[in-house]
Amino acid sequence: MSSLANRIKEGRKNKKLSQQKLAEIANVHYTNIGKYERGEAVPSSAVLNRIAQALELSPDFLMNGTIEDKAANEIHDQELLIQFKKIDKMPEDKKSLLKEFLDSFIFKTTVQGLSNQ
Repeated sequence: MSSLANRIKEGRKNKKLSQQKLAEIANVHYTNIGKYERGEAVPSSAVLNRIAQALELSPDFLMNGTIEDKAANEIHDQELLIQFKKIDKMPEDKKSLLKEFLDSFIFKTTVQGLSNQ
């Protein structure tokens, strides 16, 4: 799992930029780039946007990582996460069917929970 600090640092290294050069391109003081990469500070949204633009990455990616990172942060049941990853690789018609089943199951569980109150 990667953090904002790691994604900024990795993005900078992938673009073969020094902290100084990234700071110049993003119009930020170079010491701040170091702070962001060490996780000692978080850039404002305006600065994050400039850093993202300089690194040719989206601000959303810098903040949240990939969809896999988001899923791993939100789904704590590892077995369920693995199942969802397998489902994601299925053909669209099969995914659609599973989504309908899950929606029905969730709805039924919600209704049963309400009736037990």
